[in-house]
Amino acid sequence: MTFPSDTARAWVDIDLGALVANGRTLAEACGTRLLPMVKANGYGLGAARVARALEALDPWGYGVATMEEGNALRAAGVARPILVVSPLTRESIDAIAARGFRPTIGDPGMLAEWIGRRAGPFHLEIDSGMARAGIRWDDDTALREAAGLLASAPEWEGVFTHFHSADSDPASVATQWDRFQSVLSGLPRRPSLVHAANSAAALRGRSYAADLVRPGIFLYGGRAGEAAPSPRPVAALRARVLAVRSVGPGDSVSYGATWRASRRTTVATLGIGYADGLPRVAEGGDGPQRCAELRGRLVPLVGRITMDMSMVAVDDGEVAVGDVATVFGGKISLDEQARAARTISYELLTALGSRVARRYT
Repeated sequence: MTFPSDTARAWVDIDLGALVANGRTLAEACGTRLLPMVKANGYGLGAARVARALEALDPWGYGVATMEEGNALRAAGVARPILVVSPLTRESIDAIAARGFRPTIGDPGMLAEWIGRRAGPFHLEIDSGMARAGIRWDDDTALREAAGLLASAPEWEGVFTHFHSADSDPASVATQWDRFQSVLSGLPRRPSLVHAANSAAALRGRSYAADLVRPGIFLYGGRAGEAAPSPRPVAALRARVLAVRSVGPGDSVSYGATWRASRRTTVATLGIGYADGLPRVAEGGDGPQRCAELRGRLVPLVGRITMDMSMVAVDDGEVAVGDVATVFGGKISLDEQARAARTISYELLTALGSRVARRYT
């Protein structure tokens, strides 16, 4: 039995139509233009293909985390503005300026350096409570220094903040928004692009939409909070059954012999492991049973996930080499699989290994 090389082991089917539909849902909810986040290789699904698909929505530009990610988009023919959302460093100034990327600047020292070089458009980041990057909303000294520099900076294009709990705590969003607005009122002018909302905040409507929203996980099929609408599934992670065996009562499966059969059990080996993005996860603890979908029913993962393979118990024995199991994106959603692995949907997507083929529809 032979299979095409891209489906011989593990692969992910990516529905670009669903991706675009999720983008439309976001745009209709917030009523403003999108600045999609395509960092981490488009959340693991292929930044270039994702960006080309999202062109249908006429986004303002795209957000990346690194200059190298921006270079990859340019090499793929993406011409829209690219915002590098990681803080600008002195070592990257010349390269970012030469490529025409928009840097994120979050401290007065780097602001003075960029403005002094007249290096091009930039976005200022305000820390309204995330405590990760940007000028803090309550750092009056730094804000006064920044305001003085911005007064003579025609290249100043945008200003933004980032919500830390928009998916779970609406009150925190209102607090951060008020802090952000207070900072804006003290700056010398309002730049052309003000943005704050991630997927969860954008789905709340126009209150935090400003000039742009920066969607991420919802585009890729992950829930943006329990109160948010469900996105269309975008990615379906699949793996081929490579081997089948019968184990008796008391027989162990996988490293450490941490799982033993309670009765005669059919065990199928899937061609996917933690090097492909299926988390190993320490055994024990609370949470739902980790499962895969096989022949239309759910079968539990048993024993430790190994680097290249994992095992499932098939009680009825109805399984054969060559069958296809779906890890998420079918009967098991991306978010359900993430909860069972005691992680988040973002991590499952961005952990997809390079040897997992990406197939697009």
